[in-house]
Amino acid sequence: MGEYVKKKKNMKFQSVEALQQVVNVVNEAAAALDDPKRTIRESAIPEVLTGAVGAGIGGTISFAALYGLGTVGLSAPGITSALAAAGAGTSAVVGGAVSPMVAGVFVLAAPVAVLAAGGVGIASHLKHKQLRQEKERLYQEVLQKHQAIIKAQKAALNESKERQDYLSSLNVLLTQALKDLKHDLGYAA
Repeated sequence: MGEYVKKKKNMKFQSVEALQQVVNVVNEAAAALDDPKRTIRESAIPEVLTGAVGAGIGGTISFAALYGLGTVGLSAPGITSALAAAGAGTSAVVGGAVSPMVAGVFVLAAPVAVLAAGGVGIASHLKHKQLRQEKERLYQEVLQKHQAIIKAQKAALNESKERQDYLSSLNVLLTQALKDLKHDLGYAA
């Protein structure tokens, strides 16, 4: 067994949305299995068959800190005194060249930047985890439908040419979906 593809540029399916085409094929395969007379003509996909949270949290924390440090709430004097209070110790660190109020802007903006970066990282991790889980779930479903379509193909040898072509097209699409999902999941091909 190989390793799960982690770089998006190397993935066949780079997002959950990209998996929608596989879901459509799986749904079509289910419809084909439910209706033994269904052909490409009745298909929902005939053309295919034929052919920033962290920043919000950071903003809330900085806003709350700004509000809490001010002497008059959110009035102009309250905001400036809060900024000065927040940056009071930092202006001396940079040699007094920066006023405490300007330093306060940076002090209060830091949680936004840190939490935004952290939020983006967490969101990205969760998105990748969700994508992997969806690929694994979909792989099992595609495998199941693929086996059922192969069985239906064998049973449809005496059916119309349209039905045989339909099942054959689904088989091709499911085979490709399995191959691409195996690639992304790092399963042996």
